[in-house]
Amino acid sequence: MDFEEQYDKIYRYCYFKLHHQQMAEDLTQETFLRFLENNSYCEKGQKLRYLYTIAHNLCVDSYRGKRAEVLEEELLAEDKEDEILTGIAVKEAVSQLTEEEQELLLLRYVNEVPVSDICSILDISRFSLYRKTKKALRQLKDILGEEDFK
Repeated sequence: MDFEEQYDKIYRYCYFKLHHQQMAEDLTQETFLRFLENNSYCEKGQKLRYLYTIAHNLCVDSYRGKRAEVLEEELLAEDKEDEILTGIAVKEAVSQLTEEEQELLLLRYVNEVPVSDICSILDISRFSLYRKTKKALRQLKDILGEEDFK
């Protein structure tokens, strides 16, 4: 397993859950510390599942303990206006999906986690994963308006 690649992916996962940069960085570090401290589970060949389970549990604990702070808005260059507006539209559309659908799309398309590992992480079958993914993507297209985002 490539730790640098997984570190970035776990950070994105934590950031997706918390919407707070510093907390996501802290929880990513904590995830890897706990992962490296406990080798017994890793020896069973489910390292990726174990890594995401640790990250998920830390995010849940953090969210319960204290609510994530609202991020400050950043001023961006005007030449990126279309990119920014598209990003906002996509983020708004994704926020209208259920939390499970959001997590599924993040794992599958942003973090590029293999299907078998997603099935293990979410404890669902491949068929169920396929069905839920298709449904989430269909809803996303409906929300965005397919003609606007081809």
